[in-house]
Amino acid sequence: MALYDPYRHDMVAVLGETTGCLALPNLRDKMKNHPEGYRILQERPRIRLSTLDMARLQGLPEGSLGREYVRFLEDNKVSPDTRMPPKFVDDEELAYVIQRYREVHDLMHTLLGMPTNMLGEVVVKWFEAIQTGLPMCVLGAAFGPARLSTRKLQVLATELVPWAIRSGLNSSCVLNVYYEQRWEQPVESLREELGIFPPPAVPV
Repeated sequence: MALYDPYRHDMVAVLGETTGCLALPNLRDKMKNHPEGYRILQERPRIRLSTLDMARLQGLPEGSLGREYVRFLEDNKVSPDTRMPPKFVDDEELAYVIQRYREVHDLMHTLLGMPTNMLGEVVVKWFEAIQTGLPMCVLGAAFGPARLSTRKLQVLATELVPWAIRSGLNSSCVLNVYYEQRWEQPVESLREELGIFPPPAVPV
């Protein structure tokens, strides 16, 4: 079910936890070996409505990470509070890594300029698959397109997937960004810093 329906957050969460035994330690090690990532592991910040100053983020300049993140949440009618806590990862540190991955997922949409429709979700999954190596992302990227129309499949194959793969390979680890301390940074500036290429000018 999780492979074909990325909106089933419960099934996606279970799949991610039960298949990430190899990828999660690798992600944890990447964070430990990066100054900002290490600090995130030590401080374990959470991205939830209770930790976000939404009024402040809404008042930030157009194009800033915080303002565009709030715009994404509003436009797509989503909430950071929908991310389930880990249930099947025993190691406390690895459990935080997958929790962090879930909570920055909407920020990946923001950075990549992708909506939450099926096409947008598949594109983000391709990027995340390259970035994280999580089997859940790989399987979602592979099987998610099954529900797309022929026209959208063509756009996906010719424009969006090549861009997502190039960006995923070129970008530094997205879990090593302390997003809560980057709200004022322009999205374009953070893309350049990470190595994410500008999104293709195609309708999604």
